Parts: sequence; C-alpha cells; structure tokens
Amino acid sequence: MARALIAGYGYVGAATAARLRASGWEVEGWARSGGDRPVDISDRGAVAAAASEFDVVIHCASSGGGGLEGYRSVYLEGARNLLEVLRPKRFLFTSSTSVYAQKDGSWVDEESAAESAHETGRILREAEELVRQNGGTVLRLAGIYGPGRSALLRKFLQGEAKIDGDGGRFLNHAHRDDIAAGLVLLASNSPNESIYNVCDNEPLTQLATYEWLAEKFQLPLPERAETAGNRKRGMSNKRVSNRRLRALGWSPAFPNLETGMNAVIPSVVERSGMESRDPADLR
Repeated sequence: MARALIAGYGYVGAATAARLRASGWEVEGWARSGGDRPVDISDRGAVAAAASEFDVVIHCASSGGGGLEGYRSVYLEGARNLLEVLRPKRFLFTSSTSVYAQKDGSWVDEESAAESAHETGRILREAEELVRQNGGTVLRLAGIYGPGRSALLRKFLQGEAKIDGDGGRFLNHAHRDDIAAGLVLLASNSPNESIYNVCDNEPLTQLATYEWLAEKFQLPLPERAETAGNRKRGMSNKRVSNRRLRALGWSPAFPNLETGMNAVIPSVVERSGMESRDPADLR
C-alpha cells in the first residue's frame, strides 16, 4: 500500500488526505497542532524524530500569519527539512499564484515571469526552486475558498470589502476540493513538469465579482478605494491559466467562481454568523 505524508493537516491537507484514503492510500497527517501527529516541520529535530518512509510527501502547511519569519521557517526551512530528512520518492509543494507580479491583466502560465516585488513572494520562489532542484513538484494555488471558508464572501457580507480603483483587477480562485483533486492526481502519477497552476477556468474582475454578489444578496456594492488595505503578498492584476494541469486530465468541479460560490454560500454564511436576505440565496 502506498504511503503519503500530509505535512500541514489543515483545510486543504485534510481534504486531500480524505481523497487519498478513499483511493486506497495509507496517509499520515502532521500539523503543529492536530492531525495524526503534532510535528513542527520547521524544527529539523522534530521531523527527524517523526520520520518514516513515505512514497509521497505533500507540503501544504500554512505560515499561520507569522510574517516573514513564519514564511521562511514554514515554507523554505520546512521544505528543506522534509526533503533532506525524509528523502521521499515524490515531493509536492503548495506555493501561490501570488508569485506572478504582472499588473496588466494579462494571462500568465507556468512559463511566465514569476518575480514578486514583495519579500513573502521571494521566499516562496526560493522554496519553489529548492523543491525543483530536488526533483519535487510545485503547485501554485490561486485564492483558496470552499466549504465554510471564503475571505472574499465574508468581508462582503460583513461590510468590510473595498473595490480597488475601477474594480478592473482580476481575481483568481481555486475551490478546496479542486486543489485536493489536483494534489491526488500529481501524487498518483509522475508529473510531466515541475510547476502547475491550480485555479478555476474563468478569472473574474473584482467589480464583476462584487456585482454578482450584490445582486445575489440584494446588498449594495462595496465602496471604492484607491488602496484597499495592505496586502501582504502584494497587489497584482493577472489571469492565471490552468491549461497545463488540465492537460493531465484534471478538470475543476467548480470551473468558475459563481458555480463554486453557490455551493459554499450556506456554510460560509453560517460560519460568519450572517443571515441572508432571502432563503433562496442559500440554495
């Protein structure tokens, strides 16, 4: 039986583990708290103490809002510890489409420049290169949402959302279950390339997104602002292509934000403590 380690047994990791187990894998989940074993992957000694033999290691841990030091310890040093101590046959690392810094709304793919102007993005790129140099595979994830979780929807419902300028900036999203499906696909098959974007098929502008939500909930559009907050991964404007992953046979169950959001609205609304204006909105 093939064995997999999920390093970062959180929102994405637990969903991925469930799919792997359903496919017959033996899965062990590590997290700083929770999971099958409490392991801090930034601590080389802790990784060595928990070490075992795994066919696949999936690094999908989060920095947990720890700032630059959190990014460096979890993403870069965490990846280094897992690679050098465990030496798995296959290694998957979840990065972010925020490494694409393009600002002109153009389409980007895995061959496009990924030159972040922000330190967090540079740390992710350093970790990506470490993984690639060790034969691993990088998955660049778009904005994650899914059951019980959507920062965009929560902020909209709570009146905290702002539209940046004219609202023409494109947003790129990926449903949690589509991310998990991509991870399982790449864990189960030898990847043809070392980098894959994971996102839905239809990037949508910020204005179009909020117009849809405003109509859906019969609420006003958010106010406009020249700068809508201090985004830790930087402000960019690009449309991310998932063509490379789709070429392997992956197809998102939630190909656009409208489809995915309709599926998650009830759980996000409930978790946010908000009430819909109309029960039909929650179907």
